Amino acid sequence: MPSVVGLLEQHELVARRRVEGLREEADRVQAELAAAEEEWQEWAIARRRVGTVLAPDGSSIAVEEVVSGPVAGSTSRQAARARSQVPVWCEGLAWSVLSVDYQRILTALADRDRLHQGPLTCQELAVLFGLDAVPAKVEALRSKAKRLVARGWLAERQPGRFTLAAGVAGPGGGS
Repeated sequence: MPSVVGLLEQHELVARRRVEGLREEADRVQAELAAAEEEWQEWAIARRRVGTVLAPDGSSIAVEEVVSGPVAGSTSRQAARARSQVPVWCEGLAWSVLSVDYQRILTALADRDRLHQGPLTCQELAVLFGLDAVPAKVEALRSKAKRLVARGWLAERQPGRFTLAAGVAGPGGGS
């Protein structure tokens, strides 16, 4: 007859393996979710561009369709910002076109750049923002940072270490 301690160790081992399996599955799902969100955003951009081209007066009709309803005094620029889309950076583009989350990342990296402190990892960003440095929070920041890299706002000269891209300046503007 097995001992009580032996039975407890067996149950603990089974539970630990299950937790590890679920963590791996959660990591896989998180990565798949980030990829799906990126694809979704790119399709939304494509649809908006097609809507702009096909609009009879040349204005963008697709942006207004994305928002749940017209807001008094809103412009298409405000409607696009509400969706947290990241436009491709170009000289003179202000940070205000980005959502608050993206602006916060850029501000932290601009402060580091101004103080000549070098790049930051997403885990360091999470701690800097007062977030728990748990995988879900760090991966959410990594997804945003990677999106900023892909759109030219940030540079990733070393894997996982982010800085402002060349030419991107402080919050007042993009040049």
